[in-house]
Amino acid sequence: MSQPLSPQHSVVQRPEAHRETTCTRVTIVVPVFNERECVSSLMSMLVELDSDLGETYEFQFVLVDDGSTDGTQEALRELIMDRPNFQVVPHQCNRGIAAAIHTGIKHADSEIVASIDADGSYDVRLVEQMVPMLTADVDLVTASPYHPSGDVEDVAVWRLWLSQRASGLYRLGLQQKLHCYTSCFRVYRRSKVLDLEPINTGYVGVAELMWRLDRQGSKIVECPAVLRSRVAGQSKMRVFRATMRHLGLVSQIWRDRFQSRFSREAA
Repeated sequence: MSQPLSPQHSVVQRPEAHRETTCTRVTIVVPVFNERECVSSLMSMLVELDSDLGETYEFQFVLVDDGSTDGTQEALRELIMDRPNFQVVPHQCNRGIAAAIHTGIKHADSEIVASIDADGSYDVRLVEQMVPMLTADVDLVTASPYHPSGDVEDVAVWRLWLSQRASGLYRLGLQQKLHCYTSCFRVYRRSKVLDLEPINTGYVGVAELMWRLDRQGSKIVECPAVLRSRVAGQSKMRVFRATMRHLGLVSQIWRDRFQSRFSREAA
């Protein structure tokens, strides 16, 4: 059950001079849509992350409310109160998780940006492992539960089936052979993704971004992760719709590969 924020979760004040010389600036983007039941636990996790890793990272938190109608935005604003490094960015209507992540990236004020699921399905402290993996030659680090060193615990069978099958299809079509292409938990180099406005604004847009980075030659690496069932509430994914859109994107990827090959041979 979600726990309210305790007094120990107050904002940690860090001397500006110390932060400027030792802290890496990271913006954390969290897309939320009708997550009223998760709001309290989400804020607790984020504030704890800020407190525990504040000596290493200077965090800014951008919570993108994607047109919620259940009071999610109001609950977030109430919990944020006067926390200066938290902000809520609203969508007037539901646009989809990929669109919400992109909105967060646009509002980020750092080159390093991480997107985190609101439902607690990944440990937010994974950021501590992923950020150092964004080396000078890497543009995206993605959490990977299907990596040989990753794991999955108590996840709905349909969600696991769809994600694994989709990743298998993307692996066939993309140059970079990863274990997972559908995770929303990622660390981005902002300058490399800022102009990649998603065409598919929902869940499929998460995989679309991988394809577009892969196509432009960006290096993508995986961080083994444990995927768990959400802490509360229900998934907003529509299985049939998501399946058809994944298939549509896979078809587009293969058409693009054949056209590129034909163009090279014709030249």
